[in-house]
Amino acid sequence: MSKSYRHIFFDLDRTLWNFEENSKLVLQAIFQKFDLDKQIENESDFIQKYYYYNDFLWERYRNNSITKEQLRDERFKLTLEHFHITNTKMAFEMGDFYVSESPKQTALMPFAREILDYLDGKYKMHIITNGFEEVQHIKLNESNIRHYFEHLIFSEKVGVKKPHPLIFKRALKYSGARVTESLMIGDDYQADIYGAQRIKMDSVYYNFHKTPHTNAVDTEISCLSELMRIL
Repeated sequence: MSKSYRHIFFDLDRTLWNFEENSKLVLQAIFQKFDLDKQIENESDFIQKYYYYNDFLWERYRNNSITKEQLRDERFKLTLEHFHITNTKMAFEMGDFYVSESPKQTALMPFAREILDYLDGKYKMHIITNGFEEVQHIKLNESNIRHYFEHLIFSEKVGVKKPHPLIFKRALKYSGARVTESLMIGDDYQADIYGAQRIKMDSVYYNFHKTPHTNAVDTEISCLSELMRIL
């Protein structure tokens, strides 16, 4: 990758902010706080089912099939119902606790801070995220990485979600960048890489788990430290 880039656009969750590790800590706290051990034998089963329903509902949210409020209300409700627990009030309380505590967690993906330090001053860096605006601000501030980024582009503000071309075009406009001098880095092929491809922006697919695929990508990495030899 020898092109001269001036602007780098990062996804946040699972690209820089360690969603799995941070989420797991809060889900473990929820399991204890709400005495779920009395009704669910295995804590890890509860966490894995939450991830399943959360991913399912996020996909529906990205497709505009449900609202932000429905996503937040349903994910714990469906998780509890899987274990034959019908308690809407408790599910809502869990949801409130999760939304309050999750963004305060500070674990980053391996080498995230090192690569941001390495890129800082060499490129103008920005965030493009489908995450909820009020939550993403907290994540960036609590994990002390907000200062690396000039512009934060939120799907909620733009009105469309990645991979819609408009959010990428709006990101270019906000940052004053040309597509030929811009690079998108993200972990989600559909949202980040395909989205960038739709406006002919170069991209780096961060395939942390080395998941096999047949998608066409410009560059693929499994560790953020690999960006040091690319950029």
